[in-house]
Amino acid sequence: MARPRTITDRRLLDALGVVLGRSGPAFTIAEVARQAGVATGTVMQRFGSKHGLLLALSRDHRAGQAAAIRAAAAAADSPREAVLAGALVGYEFLDNAEQAANNLAQLGVDLADPELREELALGYATVNAELAELLTAAALPGAPAPEIAARILGALASGAAMHWSVRPHGRLVDRVRADLDAVLAGWSRPALGEESE
Repeated sequence: MARPRTITDRRLLDALGVVLGRSGPAFTIAEVARQAGVATGTVMQRFGSKHGLLLALSRDHRAGQAAAIRAAAAAADSPREAVLAGALVGYEFLDNAEQAANNLAQLGVDLADPELREELALGYATVNAELAELLTAAALPGAPAPEIAARILGALASGAAMHWSVRPHGRLVDRVRADLDAVLAGWSRPALGEESE
């Protein structure tokens, strides 16, 4: 009879998240194992390699994105706040410039790897679909079509994170929120000529 697993994938993937923030793409399996409090062989047996570990993290992150966006939006007080909360999911944990820069450095590595790039594409598609649904419900009068608006907000959040990691002022989540809110505020205003109708 097989022994039950006492070390969960969640524990190992959470450890990888911490290590990526600290070391970026230079991380080692040994660092992940130390962070998780397990033997290096345990991580290797479970995931096989750094690549396997990164694929598992990407898939795990994507699996939780839709639910996280829906939960953040459900807690919001208005349709605009729901869109804003949904677009901010994932940025809360990047709390300092070094951590953000290390995660962005890993993003560069992911883009160069076909399998990891495909996982990124699926993740962005998930986020865009959820944001498009929120934008449809929000019915902001000056917004472009929901699919286009979702793509704009996703690109703005990613770009703001990159810019902030190079020139950090305040907290990243506050910077991304301010930039997203500026766009949403513009889309919430009636178009010229509609005010008098």
